[in-house]
Amino acid sequence: QKLKLCKPVVRTSKKWTSEAVGELQGCLDCTDWDVFRSTTNSLDEYTDTVSSYIYFCEDSIIPTCTRLSPTQLHTSATPHPPPLTPLTIKEEEVNRLFKRLNTRKATGPDSVSPSLLKHCANQLSPVFTDIFNTSLETCHVPACFKTSAIVPVPRKTKITGLNDYRPVALTSVVMKSFERLVLSYLKDITDSLLDPLQFAYRANRSVDDAVNMALHFILQHLDSPGSYARILFVDFSSAFNTIIPALLRDKLFQLNVPDSMCSWITDFLTDRRQFVRLGTHVSDLQHISTGSPQGCVLSPLLFSLYTNGCTSGHQSVKLLKFADDTTLIGLISDGNESAYRGEIDRLVSWCSTNNLELNSLKTVEMTGDFRKDPAPRPPVILCDSPVSSAESFCFLGTTITKELKGGRRTSAPSPRRLSRGCISCGTLKKFFPTCKDFWLTSTLPSLNLSSHPPSQSGLLQLQPGQGQTA
Repeated sequence: QKLKLCKPVVRTSKKWTSEAVGELQGCLDCTDWDVFRSTTNSLDEYTDTVSSYIYFCEDSIIPTCTRLSPTQLHTSATPHPPPLTPLTIKEEEVNRLFKRLNTRKATGPDSVSPSLLKHCANQLSPVFTDIFNTSLETCHVPACFKTSAIVPVPRKTKITGLNDYRPVALTSVVMKSFERLVLSYLKDITDSLLDPLQFAYRANRSVDDAVNMALHFILQHLDSPGSYARILFVDFSSAFNTIIPALLRDKLFQLNVPDSMCSWITDFLTDRRQFVRLGTHVSDLQHISTGSPQGCVLSPLLFSLYTNGCTSGHQSVKLLKFADDTTLIGLISDGNESAYRGEIDRLVSWCSTNNLELNSLKTVEMTGDFRKDPAPRPPVILCDSPVSSAESFCFLGTTITKELKGGRRTSAPSPRRLSRGCISCGTLKKFFPTCKDFWLTSTLPSLNLSSHPPSQSGLLQLQPGQGQTA
């Protein structure tokens, strides 16, 4: 009833008809891009002028339409390989990326929409290829590519303070495509030099591998008599926002990244401009030179490279990482926890040196212990505060209990898991009988369900004659 009382919202969108797209492509085909290049020696001015002209063409040619949308109510030391050549971007790569853009994504602060780039990829890829390569040669990122609109996204339904919001950066769509090309280049250089227990942005590794590896370490150790495991799930406060560009540059150089790329990344993170957008309200422009904004394509990989040197120095303590998700596993025998506690102290010291802030309030510990009547264990002290103990924890999307029974999926499965064929039993019950039988007989036996197997009761409900199946 309350939804009916709310006035619908009038939304304006572009109408990308074939006639309008053809006219826009013809306009851009007739454009002499050399005029923009020859009138200035400033990369910032060159990029700004091109972006503004493209937006002007789109705004003048592509018609708009309005529609009514109902209001939604929201509740509140390894040898280095030979150095690689500097990155040079090809026009075909830019064209391919532009054509793969999702037109439903939001437009960045430069007003160049993904629809425009997708429909006019052939016309725009030459000029942006020139801009990208000039940026790499001069180790300078245009100012309009470093401008971000910060949108506060709620972390939870009930908001009690500013810390309950996640600041997500809305950046240029063109810059995101540029970042993807740099991302692929960096991954090729650094993959063989990364910590083997870092699972993010690695070839043939995934979230499931991280979960299975953690459970393997723990369960293998618990086979020994008189043993137990303590698992510390570490939480960082605004992890991406605390990266120091100068420190990151040194770490990249040690990972065999060419000096020109180190300089480009330093410039990418330095003197960024940002403003906060909340509905129709916009804040003043601020300049920052610390951190890598959440929402940038490069941010997770840059954080992984930044923390690559954070490893365990003891064989009985494992430090697993998935980007900014860090887990410390102490494999303890005969009640000797000195190695485990020593590695925690090393972690605290490393974070202090590298400007990372540990969040002791959100860091939790869980103990896996199959012994009968184990003696009480003193709590772990982190930053002068005792770490709270948990009966279960959602580790990279999989809930693990203190009995080490992993695989109970969280209430909201991620699209990544669903795309891999992990369909819930509740969803499967709604399928047509023919589709359901096909999935049960052909797809289900081939899936790797070790991380999140369906319950026995759920499988029984899917069998013919067992409850309502359609």
